[in-house]
Amino acid sequence: MDSQKEALQRIISTLASKNDEIQNFIDTLNQTLKGVQENSSNILSELDEEFDSLYSILDEVKESMVNSIKQEQARKSQELQSQLSQCNNALENSEELLEFATRSLDIKEPEEFSKAARQIKDRVTMASAFRLSLKPKVSDNMTHLMVDFSQERQMLQTLKFLPVPKAPEIDPVECLVADNSVTVAWRMPEEDNKIDHFVLEYRKTNFDGLPRVKDERCWEVIDNIKGTEYTLSGLKFDSKYMNFRVRACNKAVAGEYSDPVTLETKALNFNLDNSSSHLNLRVEDTCVEWDPTGGKGQEKVKGKENKGSGHVTSLKKHTRSGTPSPKRTSVGSRPPAVRGSRDRFTGESYTVLGDTAIENGQHYWEVKAQKDCKSYSVGVAYKTLGKFDQLGKTNTSWCIHVNNWLQNTFAAKHNNKVKALDVTVPERIGVFCDFDGGLLSFYDANSKQLLYSFKTKFTQPVLPGFMVWCGGLSLSTGMQVPSAVRTLQKSENGMTGSASSLNTVPQ
Repeated sequence: MDSQKEALQRIISTLASKNDEIQNFIDTLNQTLKGVQENSSNILSELDEEFDSLYSILDEVKESMVNSIKQEQARKSQELQSQLSQCNNALENSEELLEFATRSLDIKEPEEFSKAARQIKDRVTMASAFRLSLKPKVSDNMTHLMVDFSQERQMLQTLKFLPVPKAPEIDPVECLVADNSVTVAWRMPEEDNKIDHFVLEYRKTNFDGLPRVKDERCWEVIDNIKGTEYTLSGLKFDSKYMNFRVRACNKAVAGEYSDPVTLETKALNFNLDNSSSHLNLRVEDTCVEWDPTGGKGQEKVKGKENKGSGHVTSLKKHTRSGTPSPKRTSVGSRPPAVRGSRDRFTGESYTVLGDTAIENGQHYWEVKAQKDCKSYSVGVAYKTLGKFDQLGKTNTSWCIHVNNWLQNTFAAKHNNKVKALDVTVPERIGVFCDFDGGLLSFYDANSKQLLYSFKTKFTQPVLPGFMVWCGGLSLSTGMQVPSAVRTLQKSENGMTGSASSLNTVPQ
């Protein structure tokens, strides 16, 4: 009985999924039907305007063309109405079967339950919902009936509808998603020397498969493309997928859209977790700035370095003239200023963590510091990082640290050990985390020069971590791992080191 119940649960799940798919298709049919009506009306209006400029010799031709349009409208409407009726019937039967299957789960008598399960299985096998074609038999496009008589006024007896380009075909194999860019390639089903340009449309979505009519963003349009491929660059991948479609245009009209293609554009997106930050940090989604006036009275923790965190867009700068070093000034010497219950970090651990844990896979993000930032760190940490802990000073965090206070230093830190880096601090730092491979690498985000790599084994999920003092950081997420970084990871150079090679740092 248990196996039959599991099988029935799978059937219910399949039916529910199919019902959702059919409902989306019904929405598509309804929209297409509406488009046929609207576009037919528009085409008839334009046709009337053309014929209004002509005389009695056009009456017979006009009647013929009007009939053609109405026949096409009727044909498409009939096709869509028939398809819509089939889908509604299939959905009704499927919903009834789903309800029956759900009720059957409550049957206690094994023999009666087995009988019901077999009956449901047989009905599912014969259900019309699984034999439906979920592609409209016709589209709402009526442009093949559009006219323009500006050059045909001398040939009234040979009037005909304008030629419409066929729908292009997008080739998914030739499409490329890399380095936060998408290249879409297509071809015409047959040669057409009348094509003037192409129009590419795209939109972001979190649904795989065919584009959904409802709850979707608007299509973005790229017009006047002369070739048969186009590259969208500089994208932020903040959705799981992107839909693409293309149409060909001649000098007069645009043709049918190609069948849409859905490409995966998955990347790590996260913000800074305001609830995890030190009270002396101002956090706004993807940016963080040290705030010397923030926080509540706290006693200085002996031997702790000042650290903070960072993210994407720079915050408004504060005046820092005469700002004392946290080594020399007790935070507790300031009057208390209550800012909620945010005390994930305290003392001089000026740290903030990301709000999304990394549990597997390869990920990449970039960090940029304000030009006058005195000290900051960039890395990752376990969730168990202590409230007084500073990035790189425990065995639960890894980072590179930049110090521009009194003396300039650039170093990799882990487990209270440091390795000085004999490279120039870049304007932007790229962070690559290969969780499964136990690798954390830092790059010059512009040149993709490797700065340092930690080799370890992550035993629990990690969070992006940031420390900042006397300055601010901005973060860029929604980025794919750059191709150059993937290539460098296959052949690490002499800059690469392991956490075990770090020398102890005096505290």
